[in-house]
Amino acid sequence: MTDKRFQYSLFTKPWKMPTTQLGRFVHDLGFDGIELPVRPTFQVEPERVALDLPVVAGQLADCGVRIFSVAAPADEPTIAVCGELGIPFIRVMVDIPEGQTYMKAVADTQREYDRLLPLLDKHGVALGVQNHCGRYVPHAMGLWHCIANYDPKHVAAVWDAAHEAIGGAQPEFAIDMVWSHLRMVNLKNAYWRRSSGPEAEDVQWTSYWTNGRQGMASWPKIAQELKRRDWRGIVCLTAEYSDRHHADRLIAHDVAYAKSLLED
Repeated sequence: MTDKRFQYSLFTKPWKMPTTQLGRFVHDLGFDGIELPVRPTFQVEPERVALDLPVVAGQLADCGVRIFSVAAPADEPTIAVCGELGIPFIRVMVDIPEGQTYMKAVADTQREYDRLLPLLDKHGVALGVQNHCGRYVPHAMGLWHCIANYDPKHVAAVWDAAHEAIGGAQPEFAIDMVWSHLRMVNLKNAYWRRSSGPEAEDVQWTSYWTNGRQGMASWPKIAQELKRRDWRGIVCLTAEYSDRHHADRLIAHDVAYAKSLLED
């Protein structure tokens, strides 16, 4: 395990290229590893996770790239193979289904975490729970409410700066709320943009996902707070851009910007 203060990860959702090509691309950008989507049409699909994830992990390792996390179903095959490969955690979110109350959805999720605890403990894998705007637990206080009673070696926090910011929260407050469980920080950026005309009776807004310098999440403030607290962990750039055609250019700029802020 490296003794680097920060390890840089890339969520590779925008890039469905062959694994070896992906590994070279990620390495050349200056990332240490990735968060791999385990989803239909990606390099590893959920029903083949036990067979294909070891192959993909080996191909990436040959390029000097590690899998830090997977965005995947938190089921027994996935937990077991992540433990076997030394992948620290599975990133999940807490969704609030249509027609269900917030509090009931959280209670149901906690019951599912309770059910998974023996498997997580057996295989040495954690759930990394991320905040997300929309019909999800959206902010750090919600994350804390969901996970505070769990050991962070089993259920940890993945704090997403952009989803926090478009809800209006200050990053230093959010980091303080989830501090005891904070395993990974997601860096991306966004702002609200009016999508209806000025004459509309019902005003509509949509989130626009942009580069690290342009949105509502202050990456300089976040970097300052993480360094002030001497946090060590995984910084994941999630490469979520409304302008998807320029993702290669935008992520290259963003990783350089993040490193300029975080590295002394």
